Amino acid sequence: MSEPRTVGFIGHSGSGKTTLATEVTALLTKKGRRVAAVKNAHCGFELDKPGKDTYRYKEKGAREVIVRTDDRWALMVESETKPEIDHLLTYFSQADCIIVEGFKNEGNFPKIEVRRAGVSDNFPLLFLTNADVVALATDDLTGDVAQEAQARGLTLLDINDPQAVATFIDDKDS
Repeated sequence: MSEPRTVGFIGHSGSGKTTLATEVTALLTKKGRRVAAVKNAHCGFELDKPGKDTYRYKEKGAREVIVRTDDRWALMVESETKPEIDHLLTYFSQADCIIVEGFKNEGNFPKIEVRRAGVSDNFPLLFLTNADVVALATDDLTGDVAQEAQARGLTLLDINDPQAVATFIDDKDS
């Protein structure tokens, strides 16, 4: 199998990254792509629940626990250090497209900056300092930010048109 196409969605909180990335995931899947996803969580989270068998293994010191059912499995890993995105991407063996959400300054793969007018206005433009940004998805296609992005050679995408974003990703893959 060839190397999967990896595309990142980056932006500030509330910009619409998750909404756009999940819609694009659905569209790419519908086209027959085998899509995987990596989501960067800024806050601590717990997938396991106290009292569950897998939690008990973790409590007793297991560093890695795999849980399996007939149609799904999950690997939970305890780590002293935050794993690099490049390491996390090695876990995917069945994908031909990987959607990465977050990881603004990690990984060397194309990224789409997501900005929503009124929400992202007070945050810095990520494409000014991140050479991996290849496109800007926004709901203000004629404003100063969009003009600046185009002047820098970025592709301008409508945040409200996930089909166009999915097509952009597919066309980049060709």
